[in-house]
Amino acid sequence: MEPVEYPINGVLDLHQFQPSDTHSLVPEYLEMCREKGIYRVQIIHGKGIGVQREIVHSILKKIPWVIDFSLSGSWGSTLANLSPED
Repeated sequence: MEPVEYPINGVLDLHQFQPSDTHSLVPEYLEMCREKGIYRVQIIHGKGIGVQREIVHSILKKIPWVIDFSLSGSWGSTLANLSPED
C-alpha cells in the first residue's frame, strides 16, 4: 500500500482509516499539528456504540502534552487541546 497524504489542519476524521491504525495515527497526527502550531484538534470518531471514542480517549490520556479533551456537542467527535512544543 502506498502512503496516503492527509491534510494537517486540526481535523482528523478517523472514518477514512482502518480502526487498527488508530493507536499510531492519533499521536502522529497530533504531533504534526503541534509542529504546525495547531493546538486545538478535532478528532472525528463517530457515535456508534463508543468503541472508537473510548480508544481515542485512552490514547489521549497517555500523551503528556495533551492538556485536556472533551466530547464535542454531537458526541461524534472529541476536541483536544495541546500544549505548545517544548
